[in-house]
Amino acid sequence: MRRPIRIQNLGGARAVILHRPHPTVQALTRQLTAIGLSVEQVWPELGPSALGADFVFFDADMGHDEQFPWEAGASPMPMVALIGSEAPGRIEWALRAGAHAQLLKPVGDNGAYSALLIARDAFDAQRALSVEIADLRRRLDERLTVVRAVAALAARGKTEDEAYAQLRQMAMAWRVSFEDAAVRVVAGMAGGAGTGGEDDRRNRG
Repeated sequence: MRRPIRIQNLGGARAVILHRPHPTVQALTRQLTAIGLSVEQVWPELGPSALGADFVFFDADMGHDEQFPWEAGASPMPMVALIGSEAPGRIEWALRAGAHAQLLKPVGDNGAYSALLIARDAFDAQRALSVEIADLRRRLDERLTVVRAVAALAARGKTEDEAYAQLRQMAMAWRVSFEDAAVRVVAGMAGGAGTGGEDDRRNRG
């Protein structure tokens, strides 16, 4: 299922341009202001105020990792690379820095609006994918924990089906989810003691 593309109203958004004073900054500022954004130009690095920006435009020609107060590729907002030199090394760095869109220099009278929309959509897609991956990893970890808990219970002389049923009974007795009950059992294994005290002993038989 394709993720719906969100064309948002950009009026009132805030953009930071990380670029030395240059006609590129002036031209880009005119475009962004006409769209309805407030604009701040900074150099040579992003300050704490940039953390509240909705977009960051950065110079891909003279940029370096130390300019950003976050790890490469982990920006909290969409990033647009301002590219003058198409040298492979510079483009590679811009991508590694986390560019979600690009705008070629010299900047003229158009291009900023499409760059903003493309950057926002790419950023949203990246965030959605990260959430999905984190959820899949969590669910996989939970399943592995259940398998370990069932194996531990089965090691006490039960069949796998009996151990699974016992784990479910434990979850009901403890009034926790099936997965949380598995975490308790595995934690008990790590601690070298039976998990759940009297509740554990009641649910063994």
